Amino acid sequence: MSYTAPLKDMAFVVKELAGLDQIAQLPGCEDATADTVEAVLEENAKFCSEVVAPLNHAADKEPSFWHDGQVTTSKGFKEAFRAFVEAGWQGVAHPQAYGGQGLPKLVATPCLEMLNASNLSFALVGLLTDGAIEALQTAASDAQKAVYLENLITGKWTGTMNLTEPQAGSDLAAVRSRAEPQADGSYKLFGTKIFITYGEHDMAENIIHLVLARTPDAPPGVKGISLFIVPKFMINADGSLGARNDVHCVSIEHKLGIKASPTAVLQFGDHGGATGYLVGEENRGLEYMFIMMNSARFGVGMQGIGLAERAYQQALAYAKDRVQSRDLAGSAGPVTIIHHPDVRRMLMSMKSQTEAARALAYVGAAISDIAHYHADAEVRKRNLAIYEYLVPIIKGWSTEMSEHVARDGVQVHGGMGFIEETGAAQHYRDAKILTIYEGTTAIQANDLVGRKTVRDGGAVAKALLADVRATQAALAARDHADFAAIARGLAGGADALEAVVDFVVAHAKSDVKAVFAGSVPYLKLAGIVLGGWQMGRAALVAQQKLDAGEADSAFYRAKIGTARFFADHFLSQAAGMATAITTGAAGVLALDEAQF
Repeated sequence: MSYTAPLKDMAFVVKELAGLDQIAQLPGCEDATADTVEAVLEENAKFCSEVVAPLNHAADKEPSFWHDGQVTTSKGFKEAFRAFVEAGWQGVAHPQAYGGQGLPKLVATPCLEMLNASNLSFALVGLLTDGAIEALQTAASDAQKAVYLENLITGKWTGTMNLTEPQAGSDLAAVRSRAEPQADGSYKLFGTKIFITYGEHDMAENIIHLVLARTPDAPPGVKGISLFIVPKFMINADGSLGARNDVHCVSIEHKLGIKASPTAVLQFGDHGGATGYLVGEENRGLEYMFIMMNSARFGVGMQGIGLAERAYQQALAYAKDRVQSRDLAGSAGPVTIIHHPDVRRMLMSMKSQTEAARALAYVGAAISDIAHYHADAEVRKRNLAIYEYLVPIIKGWSTEMSEHVARDGVQVHGGMGFIEETGAAQHYRDAKILTIYEGTTAIQANDLVGRKTVRDGGAVAKALLADVRATQAALAARDHADFAAIARGLAGGADALEAVVDFVVAHAKSDVKAVFAGSVPYLKLAGIVLGGWQMGRAALVAQQKLDAGEADSAFYRAKIGTARFFADHFLSQAAGMATAITTGAAGVLALDEAQF
């Protein structure tokens, strides 16, 4: 089946939870009026459902392929990408001065979700280009910006991120690629980079590689890494393309999922050295690349949410169509399987987790907009800290969630879910990579512990927990069984997360292995509690709408029911998770290497 964007839910979150009206008042965000945003999202939904989504399953069966150094993308990708960039979708959140639309991240985020839900493999080319744009905006010289930004933002060229090497994996301190300075100020690069998404393809006229490498006198470790621009084709003074640079795709990977996205092995410098240009200062490359990585990590979180939505839609359609067995309450004949309680449980699990992750991510996008555009420097600083705390959670929890949702999608289909022709299996296969690339869940969790919790003594986490408790109090004040249940769940969740934050801060130096043994469960707990907080907020808004007599009461009642399910089935796990985190290290570390 194809994909229909959940525009009603997206609009609800954008307006009611993420605060579009407040974002539109920020300097530079005035164009994000309610009417404009509605039009943008409707047009994006039409494009994604009609142009991109129909390519998804066919491209999985006939993926991109490599021959003699060239990559041919799946049928229809080249034409769809032309339509994508001609409509301006690559530049939704990028500056108007360089050909973008200049809209807030809050507006670009649902567009990103729709694209990822439509076709994960196709969406990846834009994701890496977005990251390259952000890195160059922050660290490139004015001359470099003039050459590269407009071409990337308009989609004339695409961008890549070149970190990983065969011997290094995620350990960037082990990067060996070298950059030798030349008399004209350029560099010659030599080395091999692996896992380069869209490192070679036929969809754009040039590919701009951002590459980590070491200069001859660089210090060892991550402190000695610099960032370089290495174009596939050299760029002449007049902006036209010149000779082919000495960077070549020697193969692409054969993968479990996202098969239509070419994952390249790139070889730099086999014929005298690939010409590259230093970005910013020498030995600050990892700092600059982290800008790109943070952008990509948020984007991968949105991949998880988009994929989960599509897997849910497909499972729901199948459950409403597939007739099997009688209703347990005693119907006269067979019923569609949505009548069976366990199928309902799986569908509610899929729906509630997807909605919770969407709400948390959109709220995170709005916080990012405040951090970038607010007139008050202190407000910007405070919101940047909150956004940076949320990024590993949005990436880690949302992608882990998507794997579980896709798995349940297969289960709802039963045996047909295991058969490729239904498409449910593709979602499950595609989901697996999301917990791995742009930093595994464990790397996100390590970041959450070390940089985002220990460094500030848990201050940002505690500030968020104060907001959670305020929502819990508002829920508890409502005389209604559903709200009482959600309030109980949030109270337990907040207590559990606070206990974990205190444990992490207290033991990070004295018992570091015990803290990091629980880092991934901590990340998941934070996602559940903060996602549950957004579900509680959604329930309160929904009740206000119902009290006001607004139309579409079924939608608002569903919001409350879905929040109740999330509280009963996910927030209820918080206390046990906290116990495992704060006392479970003994079991994790009990065996020595020989005992495994």
